[in-house]
Amino acid sequence: MMPSVRHPDLEGRSVLITGGGSGIGAALTEGFARQGCKVAFIDIAREASETLAARLRDAGLSALFLQADLRDIDALRQAAAEAAETHGPVTVLVNNAAYDQRHEIADVTVDYWDDNQAINLRPHFFTAQAVAPGMKAAGGGSIINFASTSFMINHPDMPSYTAAKAGIIGLTKGLAGKLGPDRIRVNAIAPGWVMTERQRELWVTPDGLSAHLERQCLKEEMQPADLVGPCLFLASDASRMLTAQTLIVDAGHL
Repeated sequence: MMPSVRHPDLEGRSVLITGGGSGIGAALTEGFARQGCKVAFIDIAREASETLAARLRDAGLSALFLQADLRDIDALRQAAAEAAETHGPVTVLVNNAAYDQRHEIADVTVDYWDDNQAINLRPHFFTAQAVAPGMKAAGGGSIINFASTSFMINHPDMPSYTAAKAGIIGLTKGLAGKLGPDRIRVNAIAPGWVMTERQRELWVTPDGLSAHLERQCLKEEMQPADLVGPCLFLASDASRMLTAQTLIVDAGHL
């Protein structure tokens, strides 16, 4: 369920979302579109992204789909430039894209490690680098980096992924310190276990979900739309003096 709150200052803002075609990203794309933002989203998956864009059009909303593989930094930069050319300087960037593939320590090669980081950490920096000049020229902006609670709970099955997600917290604080004088705020959101289609297909079991919900303070499954409200808050002037922070959204699991 999308949040009912409206942030008038977001209307007409140029918003760029990475990984915005499915899962949490699709909910974010829709959520910002419902605020009246000019939304562009980058995703590698054409079919899912075009389906999302069509569904939004049918609902009287719009979002510009830009296909790119975030491991290709030149393609990423080109997509960011196209978003700015179409909608004006990006003043809200949501670095959401991620790939939480499980892997055994003994099986990780150098190439696998580098490819994993190239999806889960490296694009966060280079997308921020691409939009920062436009944000400065526009008088400020908000960058929201999606981390994860996985490294906080010592998740054992994806060490490269958890390393990347921990790195996002450090990147967030470093960017916040550097870009703050230009009125650019940089924060992170660390979601808990969100019931996306991918999670349900690959890893959710009745016993595992039941045990997880028992550890949450709020005894409900987290849905992708539950991340929209916190993200809108960090993007809007409601969080005007909030930067270099990590907002944990996990129903009280931690």
